[in-house]
Amino acid sequence: MIEFQPGKYRRTIIRLWRFIGIGLGLFIFYIVAVSFNFFWLFGGMPDLKTLENPKSELASELISEDGKSLGKYFFENRTQIDISQISPNLIDALVATEDARFVNHSGIDPRSLLRVFKGVVSGNSSSGGGSTLTQQVAKNLFNTRSEEFEGLLGKIPLVRIVIAKTKEWVLSVILERKYTKQEIMQMYLNTVSFGNNTYGIKVAAKTYFDKEAWDLNVTEAALLVGMLQNPTLFNPLRFPTNALNRRNTVLAQMTKYDYIPREDFERYKEKPLGIDFTVEGHNTGLAPYFRESMRGYLKSWVKMYNEEHDMNYDLYTSGLRIYTTIDSRMQRYQEEALTEHMKEQQRLFDEHWKGRNPWSFDNGKEIPGFLTTAAKRSPHFISLKRDLGEEEAWKVMRKPYKMKVFSWNGEKEVMMSPIDSIAYYKRFLRAGMMSMDPRNGHVKAWVGGINFKYFKYDHVKQGSRQPGSTFKPFVYVSALDKNFLTPCDHVTDAPIYFGPSDGVPGGWSPKNSNNKYSYQSLSLRQALGKSVNTVSAYLIKMVKAKTVAEYAHKLGITSKLQEVPSLCLGISDVSVFEMVGAYSAFANGGHRTEPMTILRIEDRYGNVLQEFFQQQNQEISENMAYNMLYLMRGAVEDPGGTAGRLRQYGVTEGNEIAAKTGTTSNYSDGWFMGMTQHLVSGIWVGGEDRSIHFRTIALGQGGRIAMPAWGTFMQKVYKDPTLVQYRKEPFKKPENYVRDCGGVSSDSTDTYVPPSRSDDEGVLF
Repeated sequence: MIEFQPGKYRRTIIRLWRFIGIGLGLFIFYIVAVSFNFFWLFGGMPDLKTLENPKSELASELISEDGKSLGKYFFENRTQIDISQISPNLIDALVATEDARFVNHSGIDPRSLLRVFKGVVSGNSSSGGGSTLTQQVAKNLFNTRSEEFEGLLGKIPLVRIVIAKTKEWVLSVILERKYTKQEIMQMYLNTVSFGNNTYGIKVAAKTYFDKEAWDLNVTEAALLVGMLQNPTLFNPLRFPTNALNRRNTVLAQMTKYDYIPREDFERYKEKPLGIDFTVEGHNTGLAPYFRESMRGYLKSWVKMYNEEHDMNYDLYTSGLRIYTTIDSRMQRYQEEALTEHMKEQQRLFDEHWKGRNPWSFDNGKEIPGFLTTAAKRSPHFISLKRDLGEEEAWKVMRKPYKMKVFSWNGEKEVMMSPIDSIAYYKRFLRAGMMSMDPRNGHVKAWVGGINFKYFKYDHVKQGSRQPGSTFKPFVYVSALDKNFLTPCDHVTDAPIYFGPSDGVPGGWSPKNSNNKYSYQSLSLRQALGKSVNTVSAYLIKMVKAKTVAEYAHKLGITSKLQEVPSLCLGISDVSVFEMVGAYSAFANGGHRTEPMTILRIEDRYGNVLQEFFQQQNQEISENMAYNMLYLMRGAVEDPGGTAGRLRQYGVTEGNEIAAKTGTTSNYSDGWFMGMTQHLVSGIWVGGEDRSIHFRTIALGQGGRIAMPAWGTFMQKVYKDPTLVQYRKEPFKKPENYVRDCGGVSSDSTDTYVPPSRSDDEGVLF
């Protein structure tokens, strides 16, 4: 029989408590040492300011005036979302799978840790992980395992993990004290990775299901939650079977914790994945040319703002919200209209040049060595030549390999050499189109090309080309505003000669598009509507090229203009951006309104960093602006007007449209400028090189190659009941308006009918 010894029992208890006390003391000392980086052994911790304002890399987002996302600037594609905007299905799936006791613990869950310990001892790795959602937030937000927070002991592999885990425990407790459970859940869902450069639930829902996070159903939510364990292994695109099995595991967990009934589980697990994958990148989404054009400006703005306010914002990581003037509906309609039009123009162009190369001299003969010259200028050849030498570079340029190329019938895979690729892409017609509200300068739509992925060059602002006859309104307004003529005066269509006294030593006499002169007396409205070159020449001879250039500049043209007589036919390169801005003065009562693209910029928390306001200056009188609209309406309303075909689009009835077409020599550039009371639009169409173009005016004139896109675009705008502010209506006539017609009634309309109808316009020769 063992004799009970009370003294010995008490000593054992005392030793046990002493052991526990020492252990607890050492544990507390360890926690404090880790928290304060004792002797630099453990590495730093995020400071208090960081803990109070945790940040993750957030994409900066461009937002349309009607509240739609146009796209983002990012390294990691991540957008924040409020917990109230997330489907309850996803919350249930997450809690059931990742942290069933989330609402009960304080950042560290002892039960989970005990379960992990048992799993390690028993060798059962399926027992689950011990990290709570709060610990995962700490890990994701503060990057505790990075070199930034690595101390001297962090060089030891196993020790490094223990220290990192300790830091996450400490941070978890702090987070639980500072934030509510909902806020922590929100932080988690905004920071986790779902693979494919997709971060946060808002982006994941859009990427994998093309849905908002609120609209996720049970199976979709289960799939996304399942991916969190290993976004690569459970990627539904690469490993659909793994993803399906993992999704069903999440569904089983939801059943286990009574989030879904057993009978629903049996039904859900048989459903397919239902992926609707859309990669959100810089080449996708609405307005890619606009986004790229804004990128450079925004980077400069961020740099300037940081310098002025001693801040550290970054366009790619700070989650800025950039509110733009673009209207997503009009942007979509313009992209659709240009695509429809350019697809048809390319078909006509390919038929027109069938069996021949389109790069040619004025006489129609092919330019020898065109492709060789183009190849030498290409960045690919320049790089090859630098690295391999010229001879080897040419071998690479002529060697075919498999590549994907653009086509109007969709992307296709072909065997093609780099020099063949240059020849292939040179055959494509290019285009740029922009629309602006003249009242406030808001740019409503911006389409810089036919496909941003394959044609990066922006033909709205980056590119400049000769505007041809679309420049003539600046000639007319110069003559009218200087009182050389009235809007009702007539000019005879006859040859005009410029000699040495006009600054043309060799002499020059411009021709009309048909190489003929009618010798008829034309009103200014008829002359501008039919785009008669001789009348424009007559006007610039009176007012001088310098005056015309001055008027063009003060109305909004910023490019350098050649102050020579041929300026009247649009010989100086300008951009679509400039032309739309300058034409807007006519539709805005003579006020020059600078094109405006950004309304305001906010930080990630909604604090306004800067607001932007319109800039307007009265450059011509309201009456003069209306006179110009009256003259340009002739292109649409009068017989022989170069924009008469707009009637077939159903946009003219009950409406007033002021318009001007433009075509340059050899039809290298086709333009159309269209104005309604509240919208001014411009479009340019042509080849990448001026030597690539149609050979006949029937196909190459602006009224054929450019104007139809405007007609289709306006059709779509007028059919949209949500765009009633751009409905059909007359231009606003100034109060007490009187057209000075030298004694002729201001309400008179010239009813001159030409001998025969002509759709040809003035061409720059």
